[in-house]
Amino acid sequence: CFELLRPGGLMICSTINRNLKSFLMLIVGAEHILRWLPKGTHEWDKFIKPEELEMMLEKSNLINIDKKGFVFNPISWDWSISNSDLSVNYVVACKRKT
Repeated sequence: CFELLRPGGLMICSTINRNLKSFLMLIVGAEHILRWLPKGTHEWDKFIKPEELEMMLEKSNLINIDKKGFVFNPISWDWSISNSDLSVNYVVACKRKT
């Protein structure tokens, strides 16, 4: 969909990091243990590491503006936004080069 952006256009990408923590939290935890989601909702091989997304954006003539992680705290049972923890869920804001 980046081809549809005008120069200077903004795109937000939301995805899941591919690592052991995301596998344990989302597939094992959310799907199999807590049953928040149906089994098979997530496909681990389709998760994208932040550095892989950065390379895709660069190849597509997009500039990374900002990135944030969404962090779940199982003790307080709530979510927070992190400037540094991209280990599970994260978003990247980018714009098309002018």
